[in-house]
Amino acid sequence: MRTSLLLLPLILLTLFPPTARGAKDTILVVESYHANYPWDQSYSDGLRETLGSRYKLVFFEMDTKRLPKNEHEGMAQKAWEKIQATDPALVVLGDDSALKFLGPRLAGTDLPTVYLGINNDPREYKVTGFSNVTGVLERPLMKPAIGHIKTIVKPTPRKLLVLFDNSITSQASVAEIFKGKATSEIEGIQVDLKLIGNIDEWKSAVLDAAKNGYDALVVGLYHTIFDQYNLYVDSDDLLEWTVFSSPVPPFGFWDFTVGPRRTVGGLVLYGKVQGKLAGQIALQILGGKKAGDIPPVVAEEGQFLFSRSQLTFWDLSLPSAIAAKAEFTD
Repeated sequence: MRTSLLLLPLILLTLFPPTARGAKDTILVVESYHANYPWDQSYSDGLRETLGSRYKLVFFEMDTKRLPKNEHEGMAQKAWEKIQATDPALVVLGDDSALKFLGPRLAGTDLPTVYLGINNDPREYKVTGFSNVTGVLERPLMKPAIGHIKTIVKPTPRKLLVLFDNSITSQASVAEIFKGKATSEIEGIQVDLKLIGNIDEWKSAVLDAAKNGYDALVVGLYHTIFDQYNLYVDSDDLLEWTVFSSPVPPFGFWDFTVGPRRTVGGLVLYGKVQGKLAGQIALQILGGKKAGDIPPVVAEEGQFLFSRSQLTFWDLSLPSAIAAKAEFTD
């Protein structure tokens, strides 16, 4: 009897190894960016809301917004090692960089993989057609957003400037609308695009906006900007400088760009929607459905979000149809 009792812990460990037990209730989220980035915070909230009561969420930050491009592959390797060490029940890949570097490694394996926030065509990342991969696409609502800006700015704008950093995500975000060109016509407005990686070039584009004939500007992504010494420029500081230095009203495409010390607002996307949709897909997979049997979905839900103080500062009024649907940061 004593011998049997001594052997019982060893038998239990053999039948239920700790790694296997942990893997069953663990989901690893690989963030392309970092935990303090507002988009990541937003989609992480959506994942926690959907999955947090049933699964343990573990996060790994690739930090590709702030790190130089020559370090991205190294971070991807660390993420891969984290996946192997964690042995999760499912992996979530947040945004394009994570899918670009890790998607091909995961595709065709036994590990279910759900991506979110993907601006590019997933085929570009060699992950389509595999039974273990699916997810949520992000398509910025540029055309309708610009159409609504047209009804807010008076007199009716003729030229808009759209500013993005030159990251992978930014390039993918604008590819469908601009198709490699610097100018597009949307709702009868000339819309010029600048993809910028240098702080001096960004500042010049903002300061010269009115002189160059622009009636408003739209701030896209601004989180991968470096100075003359190749040092990362703090994104919050850059957005605040942009808003207070702009000679024309600044609008936004994402919720985290809107506020009293941020842009006026607009028809924006919320990262939380991406997280909730990805979480719902994950639950289906963990419930027994194959990822390959769940087609990728597009999170097209947008919301009017504005800052009252910024509207007042720029002497702008919302059309009644927009005001009735809008949310406000202040």
